[in-house]
Amino acid sequence: MQNFWPSSGFLQLQRNPRGWLLPTDDYLRLFLARPELALLPESCPAERALHAALVNSPSGLVAVSALQAVQDADARESYTLFLRFRDGLLAAGTLEAYYLSLFPRDGAGRIDIPPLFIDLLVQAITHSLLEQGTDAYELRAAEMLFRSQRISTQDGQVLSGDREVIDMLHETGGLGDFGRFLAEAKAPLRSIDMQVLTDINAPDYWQSSGRHSFLLDLTHEVSNDLSHGLVFKMTRARSGLKALTSVLARWVQHFLGIAVSIKPLQKVDDAAWRWHVGLDVEATALLNDLYEGQEIEPDRMQRLVSLFRLDFADPQEMRADVAGKPVYLGLMMNTESVFRLKPQNLLINLPLRKPV
Repeated sequence: MQNFWPSSGFLQLQRNPRGWLLPTDDYLRLFLARPELALLPESCPAERALHAALVNSPSGLVAVSALQAVQDADARESYTLFLRFRDGLLAAGTLEAYYLSLFPRDGAGRIDIPPLFIDLLVQAITHSLLEQGTDAYELRAAEMLFRSQRISTQDGQVLSGDREVIDMLHETGGLGDFGRFLAEAKAPLRSIDMQVLTDINAPDYWQSSGRHSFLLDLTHEVSNDLSHGLVFKMTRARSGLKALTSVLARWVQHFLGIAVSIKPLQKVDDAAWRWHVGLDVEATALLNDLYEGQEIEPDRMQRLVSLFRLDFADPQEMRADVAGKPVYLGLMMNTESVFRLKPQNLLINLPLRKPV
């Protein structure tokens, strides 16, 4: 059993017969050890007592008076949010059922837990999907489901890097608070190169504790000018987009029990375009405008990272009015070259024949 994302808590979880993840006390204890809930030297006696009681019995009942006795307002809010998350998770029974309850298909859901908790749910579920995987490209692409990415172009390549890591390196040179001090003092910072994931360094990626520092090449097609107006286009076998589509197809299968195929696409050339799903906020708005035939500004169109085509293996699992038709997907960065993929969009917006 590979534990390539120790922070996911996957090893502390169990599976039910369907393969969905069952929460355990050890899984909940990981949240209590996070910086948001860990004790500080200035923690009051009431907070220390509450923390100790939860560590001893993470799923135990917490009296309202015990929570109200915590003196620090921020700490009290953190425990309130954790208990809300814990109670919702235990009531749902599995991580997947709780995740789906947060994003009902009728759009009537209300998110009342921090985004961090949702990201940790996705990370654990994705870890489960890739447990037996051996493809470093798929693992790196899967990080997009729960970590924001920053896009850059270099020598014709479209590179995706972990936003948190890139911003940290930009701010501190990778030296943490000491690097921040040097930056404020205008002292030179050492240069740290982020590696582009390749077949050569893929073994290092599996063993690296800093794997979020690897860049993923999203360039799917390479064009070579053969002169005389001839252009040869070649699809890259190790495209990061191809790896992402594999992960997304598994994601749909795991939650919905529906087999789909997804492939990157350069443009939608379909007079019978019937359905689309944006994988992020920006892409959703862009696809809506394209579908309605609105004119798109060139600068906005250039922020489109990729289009995709999704096909159901069994068209009978689709709504009757769109059965057999492709579903077009889009992934787009914002004006700051950042994108945040929303994997829940694939679960709530696909044209299914019957409800989940």
